[in-house]
Amino acid sequence: MTEKVLRDFFTDLPTEQELRERIERRDDLQGLFATWDEKAQQRYLDICTGKRGFRILYDSYFKEVMNPEYDPSRMESFLETVIGEPVKIVNVLPNDSVRLDDENTLLVTDIIVELQGGSIANIEVQKIGYMFTGPRCSCYLSDMMLRQYRRIRARKSEPFSYRKIKKVYLIVLYENSPQELKEMPDTYLHRAKHVFDTGLQMDLLQRCILIPLDIFKKCMQNKAIRTLQEAWLTFLSEDDPGRVAELLQSFPEFIGMYKTLYGMSKDMVRMMGFFSEELRMMDKDTVQYMIDEQQKIIDQNRVRLEEKEKTIESQQARLEEREKTIENQQARLEEKEKTIESQQARLEEREKTIESQQAKLEENQAAIEELQALIKEQNQFIEQLQQKKE
Repeated sequence: MTEKVLRDFFTDLPTEQELRERIERRDDLQGLFATWDEKAQQRYLDICTGKRGFRILYDSYFKEVMNPEYDPSRMESFLETVIGEPVKIVNVLPNDSVRLDDENTLLVTDIIVELQGGSIANIEVQKIGYMFTGPRCSCYLSDMMLRQYRRIRARKSEPFSYRKIKKVYLIVLYENSPQELKEMPDTYLHRAKHVFDTGLQMDLLQRCILIPLDIFKKCMQNKAIRTLQEAWLTFLSEDDPGRVAELLQSFPEFIGMYKTLYGMSKDMVRMMGFFSEELRMMDKDTVQYMIDEQQKIIDQNRVRLEEKEKTIESQQARLEEREKTIENQQARLEEKEKTIESQQARLEEREKTIESQQAKLEENQAAIEELQALIKEQNQFIEQLQQKKE
């Protein structure tokens, strides 16, 4: 695609040369422009001249086209596509500034609106997905429910009833989704509500919708934009001029939103101020992301260290058990050796006794043989005497 794809819809866009000349004519703009690196300078020029679309998730751009105080129909259309039912905005509620301070700049946009019927919707934009996504969403939903409860309780003119408590919606748009969502690379719209495992029908009123736009872009590669939901998510996630032109061709209602943004870009002081602020926030996002990633590594290392310590303790316990077993076996072996030595001593004593008895037996046998020889001689002598008498 060439730069003319967006000029087909917006013919009054300046050329890059015209834009540079306007910047050079004012010292304040030229000084601000010079503070950006070359890549940022070119990106700004590309956006304003139509060579590249807007990154709608930038806080300034998002609020310019989506602020319900200016034109509620745009936010209503978006909410209808993700909630799945008709929506009418009746009021814009103030943000909780304490929460914004706590979450630093990773939470880019946070718009809270009251819908017809009393429901509350909180629309968030996160440049980089926070850690602990589930606990954070639970806390935010509980916070919205509590704020609604307090607001209704504060109405002194009418009695309180829990029937007046309505649904609360948390819609989170991620430019770079957290790890939990990246583990489901084929799904880009997650809707949640409380469900009982028994089938009990009871609405606990809390709704959570998570939209990882980075996953949506991957899922939509080489695919046509066919539904209004796909159109909205494309509008929020794409700055490729060819893809934006395809969106404007298929869904002309988004032309007005881009006209709003190009109208803002004509006020160069305002536009360059917004762009400079976005660059600053991106730097802070990167630092915070690095801190979170480092903390994640520290936590993982801590877990691995604890596992290793448990393994070492287990191995030490087994080693001590083996040493006790060896000691017991050694004790039994020594006992057996003592028994063998004792038996050997008794055996040697018996052998000595046998040898002594054998010696006595041999002496007796010799004496017997001597007596037998003497008896034989006496018998021979007697026989000789008898022969002489005869």
